[in-house]
Amino acid sequence: MPTPPRMLLVLSENWTLTGGRADLPAAVRWAREAEDAGFDAVMVSEHIVLGPDASAAGVMGNPRDYALPGNQDPYTPWPNSLLLLAAIASVTSRLRLAAAAVLAPLRHPLLLARELGTLDLLSEGRLVVQPTVSWSKDEYEALGVQFARRGRLLDEHLEVWAKAWGPSPISHDGEHYPFQDVYFEPKAHRPEGPRLWFGGQRLHGPVLRRLVTYGHGFHPLGRPAPEALQALKDAMTAAGRDIADLEMIGGTQAVFADDHAPADLGAALASLPEQLEQGFTTFCVKPNQFIDDPNGVGAFCREVMRRVTALTS
Repeated sequence: MPTPPRMLLVLSENWTLTGGRADLPAAVRWAREAEDAGFDAVMVSEHIVLGPDASAAGVMGNPRDYALPGNQDPYTPWPNSLLLLAAIASVTSRLRLAAAAVLAPLRHPLLLARELGTLDLLSEGRLVVQPTVSWSKDEYEALGVQFARRGRLLDEHLEVWAKAWGPSPISHDGEHYPFQDVYFEPKAHRPEGPRLWFGGQRLHGPVLRRLVTYGHGFHPLGRPAPEALQALKDAMTAAGRDIADLEMIGGTQAVFADDHAPADLGAALASLPEQLEQGFTTFCVKPNQFIDDPNGVGAFCREVMRRVTALTS
């Protein structure tokens, strides 16, 4: 029998519910309402700045949709994800906190490890981190980081984090972030650090390698092809790991009748049983794709749980 589904509320890119404003107290309230309704997790993504390449492919038609590379309004609010999740941690007790699309190469790994470890301690081990290199060259240039090196920078972050969660003192003889004999205290809540998810548009070499080496979860953008899932299974087996040990994160796909109306929730949830059969266990849903009332998120979450139970029980 498939594992009962866990539902994850996406809190980024919901500002159509608040007239385009980044209403952070509202986002904190939505997270608390999601926990009360039985959701397993919330997710917050990040950008630090946006440049002209944010809308290079044209702004999305329906502002409720997910922002993809090159299709978003550069005025889109992107508050600091870790600070927002810290606020959410303070008003929840069970909800997992997924920091998605953490742009690790734009920070020093010791600084980011300190922020992640602190948030993991505050939440008593509820933090999940999905580090990525992202796509915006303008963002990298604004922060003085070489876009072409972003993959190597992320790999070195992961090496440093693994050391940071271990015994002090730690040293690192890396190309970009060398240091010697530093004491990193306190650690994260778990001895091995926060849970790490990896994903993206394609399950290509670097993503696959990071997932097999460090990953606790696979979060693809869209539905992966069967051959991609088989490649993941084979790579995990070759590394002495079982794909069953990976949390598989699926989602709901909203279909908008036009650029002005929300999507139908039932149609978006219809694929969950099939995804469960494929091994996916955790499913993302973004409330503003289906409702326009900022005071209706709690009721929406309860309705999602009611429908998911009916679909999968």
